[in-house]
Amino acid sequence: MTAEEEKIVRLLETRTRQLIIKFQQVKEENEELLEDVIAKDEELKRLKQQLHDSEAAYNNLKTARLMEVGDKDLAAAKLRISRLVRDVDKCIAQLKAMGPEA
Repeated sequence: MTAEEEKIVRLLETRTRQLIIKFQQVKEENEELLEDVIAKDEELKRLKQQLHDSEAAYNNLKTARLMEVGDKDLAAAKLRISRLVRDVDKCIAQLKAMGPEA
């Protein structure tokens, strides 16, 4: 083999080693990224479940709040109706007291 050919072979060997080293680095980086993706998927799944649980709790709270407000409104409405009925009764009593000429 000539000196020029030996130089080319050594250059080829050097470049091959560099390529193997680069391949190993990229392979390790790829594995790390894959682990990150798996961790992020698990975190996403956990957060979706947490969101679902929070939405369910919110809906339950909202329903309970509506029922609570409904009861208060119902009680207030009953009080108002009772007052109106008393006022009407007073008016009727006053009309009866005035007699038939009214």
